[in-house]
Amino acid sequence: MATTRSRKLFVNLAVSDLKKSMEFFSKLGFEFNSKFTDEKAACMILSEEAFVMLLREPFFKSFTKRELCDTSRQTEGLFALSCESRAEVDELVRKAIEGGGKHAMDKQDHGFMYAWSFYDLDGHHWEVLWMDPAAAQ
Repeated sequence: MATTRSRKLFVNLAVSDLKKSMEFFSKLGFEFNSKFTDEKAACMILSEEAFVMLLREPFFKSFTKRELCDTSRQTEGLFALSCESRAEVDELVRKAIEGGGKHAMDKQDHGFMYAWSFYDLDGHHWEVLWMDPAAAQ
């Protein structure tokens, strides 16, 4: 389905402690949309087009008939965030680790692309990457 229309993306993630998750991601530099944030959920802004809904586990469960993934043993997905430089990749992962996250994979340097990753407080796997704009064309 080819389209030139811009789409918004909302990724929903289950979290055990909404307040702690919001504090964690705030330390990484993310802000929240107060219109879509309450005691059950928080809308984390990635960009004008992309958002992560952090949902307390009981609220998250109301949207699915399936079991939640045990992120201490399984990977539910890889959530990739782009950065403007290699230094920003390192800074974001460093802040995540300092804030209570855990290292996921070792740094990967492919020349035109540089990546590093972490697990957040709930074990969600975040890939943080920079790609040379010339290589993307």
